[in-house]
Amino acid sequence: MSDLLTDDEIKSRMKKAPEWELEGDSIVRSIEFDEFLEGIDFVDGVAEIAEEAQHHPDIDIRWCTVNLKLTTHDQGGLTDADFELAQRIDNLLD
Repeated sequence: MSDLLTDDEIKSRMKKAPEWELEGDSIVRSIEFDEFLEGIDFVDGVAEIAEEAQHHPDIDIRWCTVNLKLTTHDQGGLTDADFELAQRIDNLLD
């Protein structure tokens, strides 16, 4: 289990994840797709890597926009696991 990150550690990690925004004790990202099914395909990919990592984001699908929210619920904030999953999600879009 990962330990909570300090504010300085979070600031440092946010610099490496410019597409993500800090929102309270979570990091969030919205991705807009041209077609609804493109977003669904993306969510399928996120689900696979989340299962592998045993760390699951909150996912909200609004037509062609997918909203993701990462936090480590059992730790009550952000951990390495959140930023590692964020990077893997970003890699799906490359």
